[in-house]
Amino acid sequence: MNNFKYLLIYLLIINYVNSQEQRTIDIIQAGKSIRNSLEYPGANILQKDNNLRVILFHDGARIESDLSYYYASENSFKANGKVNFNQGDSLILTSDFLEYDGTTKKAFAYGNVILKRPDMELETDTLYLDRIKDIAFYNSKGKIVDNDNILNSNSGTYYMNSKKYIFKSNVTIDNPEYNVNSEELEYFTETNNTYFNDKTKITGIDYTILSNNGFYDTNKQKGFFKENAVIYYDGKIINGDSIFFENDKSYASASRNVRINDTINKSIITGHYGEIFRDRDSAIVTKNALAVNIIKNDSLFIHSDTITITGQNEKKILKGYYDVRILKSDIRGISDSIHFNQQTGLIKLLSKPKNSRFLKGLSDEQKNKLNPIIWFGKNQMTGDKIFLKSNMATEQLDSLIIRGNVFMIQKDSLIDDRFNQIKGEKLDGYFNEGKLENVYVVKNSILLYYMYSDVREFIGMNKTLASSILIKFFNNEISEVSFYNTPDGEVLSQNNIILNEMKLPGFIWREEEKPNNVRDLFSESDKKLEIVKID
Repeated sequence: MNNFKYLLIYLLIINYVNSQEQRTIDIIQAGKSIRNSLEYPGANILQKDNNLRVILFHDGARIESDLSYYYASENSFKANGKVNFNQGDSLILTSDFLEYDGTTKKAFAYGNVILKRPDMELETDTLYLDRIKDIAFYNSKGKIVDNDNILNSNSGTYYMNSKKYIFKSNVTIDNPEYNVNSEELEYFTETNNTYFNDKTKITGIDYTILSNNGFYDTNKQKGFFKENAVIYYDGKIINGDSIFFENDKSYASASRNVRINDTINKSIITGHYGEIFRDRDSAIVTKNALAVNIIKNDSLFIHSDTITITGQNEKKILKGYYDVRILKSDIRGISDSIHFNQQTGLIKLLSKPKNSRFLKGLSDEQKNKLNPIIWFGKNQMTGDKIFLKSNMATEQLDSLIIRGNVFMIQKDSLIDDRFNQIKGEKLDGYFNEGKLENVYVVKNSILLYYMYSDVREFIGMNKTLASSILIKFFNNEISEVSFYNTPDGEVLSQNNIILNEMKLPGFIWREEEKPNNVRDLFSESDKKLEIVKID
């Protein structure tokens, strides 16, 4: 008995649900009603007459038209003539023609279709409406206008409950401050947020974004982009596996395979993380950072752990921190940090600050190895501080300054285990057409120099102390030496040279550290992380 009672209740519920789903279409009014069984079998033809329009009603929706073909047995109708489908205040649909199935609650509208919601208006030629799922779909050119934007596409699906659109094919969003072009994107009318997973271009007043996948907040003009992401911003081209951009804060950041191309200042910075602050005229790149400055058809490569660039165009200042390495066609260098002034052409190579207690426990060789180092051809130079000055008119090296613990070494041209050496406290060098022409070493200067005859026969080793020493170069080799202020020296013959006299205190030959190509700029630990390609 109880089972029968439950079965009866279940059947009543099912019957109620089915009756709700299959609620019949009601005829509210019509000017006249006729039948034409031959041409429209089963149809009740409802017509407008004396300004009395046809009005049908179904499950909260009121449908007005000039003419409707109502099929009671199928619970459907076809309406035309200024059709108005009104679902309270939530939805108003107008069209030239409309077909409606009361059982499935699906409608097909075509001809000058306009769908209005409180937050938007859609214009298209054809529209499919599913009232059960609250979905509208069009597969012809559509135009949507909301409070902020105008959206166009060749196809679109509107999810009314979530107030979300999925647009496909030739999608555009037009706004006085930006434009969006995409092949496919999701758009939320309530938040004006977009999500896309296809080729997309976003153009603002002073920026352009290209990406195949990402998110964009059209209200705040900010977003996150990946898959072939590129931003054209403030004269820079920013690439990265993922890029974040926020226009109001004049900020952009990129991660993995970052490349910042400064088209105005002819420079490129690569790494695996970078930030740009437009209002502060600054950028920072880290994780295998590499800066490339194009100078008169030549390139200066600078690698360090972190690189920052600040300042206005053509007045940029580059700073590199920790394990700095530089490479140019005519120069190589290593230091703890670097400071490069674009306007003055001055490069500073600096050592890590050291306290006296730390230095006490180090040998002269160890102290020397802590200092910045540069190579010009066969010449190795070290010191506490190294300054390189370029002539900005010619974009060529003009002068060299080394201060503190100057040590210059040049391998002998004839015998590998012999080295010409110069020590002092100050060095001033000068270039001619980019080649080292002469250097002037002062204060506690000492020279160790191997001398040869015109026919390349060994004469002896010149070891001289002087207040100052002038060395002239030809083709990067010592061609002439001059001593000033009571020099004290001697020339030792081969028989009189002993091993410990062949190297000045602090001598260390660091040829194996010299970077000869771009890959050499990166340490072995750096190479564990992918090196970003420059091209």
